[in-house]
Amino acid sequence: MKATAGVFAFTLLVSALMAGTSQAQITPSRCADCHFANPRSVSRWHLSEWDHSAHGRASVGCEKCHGGDPSTFESFLAHQGILSARNPASPVNRINLPKTCGACHPGPFAAFQKSRHYELLREGNPDTPTCVTCHGNVGAFLLSPKSLYSECSNCHAAGKVAPRGDFPAEGKIVLTSVQEVRASLDEAKTLIKRVKDKARRESLEAELEDARTPLLEAVHFAHMFVFDRMQDRLFIARKRAEMLIEQAANPGPPEGE
Repeated sequence: MKATAGVFAFTLLVSALMAGTSQAQITPSRCADCHFANPRSVSRWHLSEWDHSAHGRASVGCEKCHGGDPSTFESFLAHQGILSARNPASPVNRINLPKTCGACHPGPFAAFQKSRHYELLREGNPDTPTCVTCHGNVGAFLLSPKSLYSECSNCHAAGKVAPRGDFPAEGKIVLTSVQEVRASLDEAKTLIKRVKDKARRESLEAELEDARTPLLEAVHFAHMFVFDRMQDRLFIARKRAEMLIEQAANPGPPEGE
């Protein structure tokens, strides 16, 4: 009897713990699961891009941008309220995309609102860039420096609708610099992890976070398309990264010597 009572009590405890866990978890989106099972309903490339994106890895479902009900596999119920991207009221209509993306990315949205591109977008200009121009339809990538040069040249090359001299080239240069600075900071992070002295490692880790600040500021200016300010911040970030790499790679003599 005691053994039976013990098993019963254990079962109740496990059930209670599982119930608490399930209540704490957020119901996962079923949209992508259903579309993967029915690939003809949505472009398989669109699904694949989402699956490989940060959104896919974080289980940010289709409904976050498109709307709909992610809790059901019933097609009619799941798609209620979803509007075509061509509909001006759709959250994925190109004019509304910055606001839709800004719900989760308020910093870039605030910066983009200060750009001339945003003004043109609000005026209904069909050629001005929006979030998907640089980041893809599901935020799966960032344009390469060469691709950015080509994209900017569509409007800003000589003889185009808004010629801006070396603007496309400047964009290519600063985006290349962003990639280089990120690589340097990653190298510094790897070297810092190898520092055996705990106090020194923690000090270098704090300096690494400080070194990331001007890089984040450069990205902020990128969403405003202010390339000269980007260069200023990237220069500082690069110098800090180089100093950290040197410090982490050359620990110096042990204390007391």
